[in-house]
Amino acid sequence: MYNLPHFKAAKQEDVLAFMKANPFAVICGVDKNNHPVATHVPVLIEEKEGKIFLYAHIMRKQEHTNAFENNSNVLAIFQGPHTYISASWYENKRQGGSWNYQAVHASGTIQFLDEEGLYNLLVNLTDHFEGNPHSPSAVKNLSTEYMSSNMKAIIAFKIEVTNIQHIFKLSQNRDEKSFENIIEKLENGDAAQQYIAEEMKHIKKDIF
Repeated sequence: MYNLPHFKAAKQEDVLAFMKANPFAVICGVDKNNHPVATHVPVLIEEKEGKIFLYAHIMRKQEHTNAFENNSNVLAIFQGPHTYISASWYENKRQGGSWNYQAVHASGTIQFLDEEGLYNLLVNLTDHFEGNPHSPSAVKNLSTEYMSSNMKAIIAFKIEVTNIQHIFKLSQNRDEKSFENIIEKLENGDAAQQYIAEEMKHIKKDIF
């Protein structure tokens, strides 16, 4: 990871909040032949006794599933909106452009769960993302036959996070006027650019 002190969050809780706001993570690992594997899954994040755990499920008998069974060391990548930053927005325009983005790398060990663990995860995962206790799609409203059939194809897991690295690269290395110019340009852009502009405004007080 591109890792410089001035591209960091002011508070550690901001990093966890970012992960929770961007829960569709990439889970990476290597198989028994040291070939890289990755899969994309929504995760639930739990804080317990000073530790962080990630919970999700994946298809059985897949390349990544087999890899994780042979090597429990994994990396979960969380990323939000990102955008190009033109050097024409800087006070000194005769230099290269850049890219603003936020990303978190959470490494740890993966452990597969039993059938009860899978069922409980499906309940919690669905309730969390449905956001409606009365949803007809809640697990409690699904037939036993439907649940049993689908659960045969998937397996749940938890990751105990042992290390978190992050980068919130939001033009913190620019002078104040350039910083303000970038925000102004991004505010008139697409949804990703507007998001980055808001993040920059949020941290401005901590920089200047």
